Amino acid sequence: QQSGRRYNLFLKRRLRIDKRHQSKDSIFFRDGVRRIDFVLSYVDDFSKELEKKLERRKEFESNLQKAGLELETEDKKESEDGKIFFVKIHAPWEVLITYAEVLNIKVPIKENDIPSTVENPLDCMLFPLRLPEKVMHPEPDYFTAPFSKDKQELYLINDESTFFSPSMRNRIVNYILTRCPYGTEEGKKKFGIKRLLNNGTYTAAYPLHDCQYWKKANDPNCDNERYTLYMEWARFLRFYKEQPLDLIRKYYGEKIGIYFAWLGFYTEMLFLAAVVGLICFLYGLFTMDENMSSKEICDPAIGGEIIMCPLCDQECEYWRLNTTCESSQYSHLFDNVATLFFAIFMGIWVTLFLEFWKRRQARLKYEWDLVDFEEEQQQLQLRPEYEAKCTQKKRNPVTQEMEPYLPLTSQAVRFCISGTTVLFWVSLIIASMIAVIVYRLAVYAAFASLMENTQTLQPISGLLTPQLATSVTASCLNFVIIMILNFFYERIAIWITDMEIPRTHMEYENRLTMKMFLFQFVNYYSSCFYVAFFKGKFVGYPGAYTYMFNRWRNEECDPAGCLIELTTQLTIVMAGKQIWGNIQEAFVPWICNWWGRRKARNNPENLYSRWEQDHDLQTFGALGLFYEYLEMVIQFGFITLFVASFPLAPLLALMNNILEIRVDSWKLTTQYRRPVAAKAHSIGVWQEILNGMAILSVVTNAFIVAFTSDMIPRLVYYYAYYENEDSPMSGYINNSLSVFLISDFPDRNKPKENPENFVICRYRDYRYPPDHERKYLHTMQFWHILAAKLAFIIIMEHVVFIVKFFVAWMIPDVPADVKARIKREKYLTQKILHEYELEKLKERLCQGDKRATEKEFIATEGRMELSRAM
Repeated sequence: QQSGRRYNLFLKRRLRIDKRHQSKDSIFFRDGVRRIDFVLSYVDDFSKELEKKLERRKEFESNLQKAGLELETEDKKESEDGKIFFVKIHAPWEVLITYAEVLNIKVPIKENDIPSTVENPLDCMLFPLRLPEKVMHPEPDYFTAPFSKDKQELYLINDESTFFSPSMRNRIVNYILTRCPYGTEEGKKKFGIKRLLNNGTYTAAYPLHDCQYWKKANDPNCDNERYTLYMEWARFLRFYKEQPLDLIRKYYGEKIGIYFAWLGFYTEMLFLAAVVGLICFLYGLFTMDENMSSKEICDPAIGGEIIMCPLCDQECEYWRLNTTCESSQYSHLFDNVATLFFAIFMGIWVTLFLEFWKRRQARLKYEWDLVDFEEEQQQLQLRPEYEAKCTQKKRNPVTQEMEPYLPLTSQAVRFCISGTTVLFWVSLIIASMIAVIVYRLAVYAAFASLMENTQTLQPISGLLTPQLATSVTASCLNFVIIMILNFFYERIAIWITDMEIPRTHMEYENRLTMKMFLFQFVNYYSSCFYVAFFKGKFVGYPGAYTYMFNRWRNEECDPAGCLIELTTQLTIVMAGKQIWGNIQEAFVPWICNWWGRRKARNNPENLYSRWEQDHDLQTFGALGLFYEYLEMVIQFGFITLFVASFPLAPLLALMNNILEIRVDSWKLTTQYRRPVAAKAHSIGVWQEILNGMAILSVVTNAFIVAFTSDMIPRLVYYYAYYENEDSPMSGYINNSLSVFLISDFPDRNKPKENPENFVICRYRDYRYPPDHERKYLHTMQFWHILAAKLAFIIIMEHVVFIVKFFVAWMIPDVPADVKARIKREKYLTQKILHEYELEKLKERLCQGDKRATEKEFIATEGRMELSRAM
């Protein structure tokens, strides 16, 4: 019986194969001529709304045909699972030229004859990094002009079927799909493919990839650009090669192209920061043995004889300073003179990165015909959701047409709910951070007791101190909490942004961006801010400790400083986020597509069609790039805001970004449906966020060097309080520790045991000893150090800001050669258009056309209509 079923299935498949002469891997209609520009899919689910969905589809497809689109439906019997219908859409020439004019699409009018810029003399050295010219520049450079139906003979139209690129075609069809009506429900006019997808009328809407990524298509008319992108760009073995930005732009559109251009440029600039950071780290490594502070801490005659006060109440014991020998040595890796240099360098590097990116962006705007692109014209169009949810209308003062609007009272209520929700979640982050602080305070005594009494931990007790164990476990716990909160807030942010009903796409993206960035800024950086600026700053002194909630004693820094703990926190959160992000980005889509990819490789092309292959891939949603930018901007914060504590942060970011470029390109090319092409001439609101973080980074790094590292106290001691002229830093450790009389301990703080009967203990502060008339008050050295810290902050900030603004002023946003080329192209384009108008006028005059004036009037009137439509 089973073999009979297999035989029947074989016959059915054989019949289907024989029935199809044309390969279903083709991107054309059955006639092999008309290109498939978009695909809609749906399933007959036999639910209560089946008739309603059927009626919507019928009306929608009828209106698409009225708009000029041509449709071809694949019956569910032809699909692999026998359940899915596919509606293939083709935009004929008349539709393309009509909407190319509406969307102001620029098309070629003449091949560019402006000489290219002078060749780079280092090109021969960079040859191994280059890609073939055909891949880097897949089409010639042209002078372009906005398309006009009345001037078709002006444009370089060699072949109507290839004049508009596939990305232009799917952008035009998507524009029609998002505005096509499908009926009236509850007295409201309903339109747009997005709403039909939301209510289940259609299950998917997507343009097609042009071929399989692992092999070229059999059809000679196929460009095979996806295959080229995979072979030359999306494989990790090509990590050292430049990116084919022109081909990315041609295949995916300018918006995705500009993201990869920015990511690539950011990674290139990171190389310089990573090299300087590595040199600073190596300086700390090679001078570790020369560090007088750690020598004194490790010396049994100095650090071994200094008895430190307990770090927690009652449970903790007195301890010898030399038990922190290893951690003090490792602290020198990051807390040295090179740290100051690197903090100043990164302040200038950030400015160079942002300024040079503006220049790179200006060059791309010229090369990609985005100079006159008015993003507002595309983005300020009303969102379909806004039009659907806003029932009230008022007259637009510009167009004098009735438009939907949201009443002020409704806006106020929605903003109040939105603001309260954001405030609640930010408070939740702060509460979770306080919980982690309480964890640190609560478990420190447990770690101290465990490490003191467990013999198996004795060999590593010098390296794994209670402070370090507490810091590492708290950082890991904090990272887990961050990821959990992040998971929930992503969904909350989208929900409250939808609830606000933003008017335009630009408004929607900006609001969502600010909410997500604010949340992630607090979520990822709050723990680092705590360690950098609060931990060890408000501990009090023995006998008068400061308590959190009157129960837990505030944490103290290690005698070698808090910088090593900040480094630990930053490393765990930054590295953990990058590892988790790459796992999430690479493996989740791969697992989801595993079955689909297996079918794609095992089924004959005649059965497994191009539209079915793409249907089985993941969807690269409207917020796909948003999350990519957000991930990189948060990383940018790690390598700028706290870089003074961890010079290796740019190196970690560089290695991650080399992988990130290839992971993003791989998943976009192999794991996702082809996104709808969209235009963008910049990285948008992210530019302002990066500028803000660049300014904040100068302040945070100045405070880290002043208050978190030990550099200023050392310098003050070196120049003003040294005791030995031959070795100015000797005696610094003894000088930085104050004396406390153990008999002055209140019962709450006193350890339960004092087996060696110590009389005094030391603590990290600058206070008078117990036999002084100003007992336990701050010494003059404390005030000198505080004044030096404040002076350093003011001087460093002013020096870096002056250099930053000077560098920004020196580097123009648009390169001089690009300015000249833009002016030259505008001049030549206007000249070509003017000559064309003159030729047309001459022809009409020679023909004695008396209606010329009337036609000009009609053309002018049509142009005004178009202006109103845009």
